[in-house]
Amino acid sequence: MEWVVEASELTKVYNNFKAVDNLSFNIRAGEIFGLLGPNGAGKTTTVLMMLGLTEPTSGYVKIYGYNSTLEPMKVKRVTGYLPENVGFYEELTAKENLLYLTRLNGISDKDALPRIERFLEEVGLKDVMNREVGTFSKGMKQRLGIAGVLVKDPKLIILDEPTTGIDPEGVEHILNLIVRMSKEEGITFMLSSHLLYQVQRICDRVGILFHGKMVAQGRIEEIGQKLFGGRTGIMKVQMDRFDPGYVSELQKIEGVAEVNTLGEVFVLRYEDDKKHEIIKTIVEKGLLPVEVRGKEYSLEEIYMRYFQEG
Repeated sequence: MEWVVEASELTKVYNNFKAVDNLSFNIRAGEIFGLLGPNGAGKTTTVLMMLGLTEPTSGYVKIYGYNSTLEPMKVKRVTGYLPENVGFYEELTAKENLLYLTRLNGISDKDALPRIERFLEEVGLKDVMNREVGTFSKGMKQRLGIAGVLVKDPKLIILDEPTTGIDPEGVEHILNLIVRMSKEEGITFMLSSHLLYQVQRICDRVGILFHGKMVAQGRIEEIGQKLFGGRTGIMKVQMDRFDPGYVSELQKIEGVAEVNTLGEVFVLRYEDDKKHEIIKTIVEKGLLPVEVRGKEYSLEEIYMRYFQEG
């Protein structure tokens, strides 16, 4: 199955207020999808409809082919959800909390215990698994929440601000874990976060919600291209015997927008989608590119453009 999540024209109305307005999006198997938007954009309502915890006013969402409204229990069996503020029994240890969770989900202790130890180690909590959770910091509880989602062996995991309260080293660990579980085990992730640099780093595609509508979705590269047009990059080029008069020759190359000199180096500003052809032409002319620097689209820049225009 290519599509794990299929949302079609989802609409949710509360007392004449449209929290979600005709929302459609798909998520592929094994993909990391970022759902973004300011407070009140409709992210939480969308997640609740995906999990079958609230019914859409119109439209539908399917998870692995199961209709979330008509088959919510089947959806919950294949989906793990970590809310922003996760709760545990504070008088129980980390290991006991996860064991209680697996028992609730019908997983035998024989199967659960190795998974519990594995994922407590994955999130950096194996050394404190026999400590009461009431002694944990917020960041430690957040890590435990991620372990609690993974231990149930879901096919789709929805994470709401998963790195809240976690120290920088821990954040790096968690982001790497998400990428690894996606690529190596084929788990699909939907990530909701206001930390855009984290989303840009690990997400394959993103969807941007504003006033309940999906204003943009796709790869960051695609959205940036649509908003800002072609990227430009910087290339520094050397020749055996520097000749400043060669500027005019370089300017004739298709895709080169501007040529300047810096000492005995030519500095080219170029259209990024022509980069490979430009490098080939330069090498054929006997010159050597010594630095090639493309400009990535910034998710923050993209996000703020939609936010400001709204």
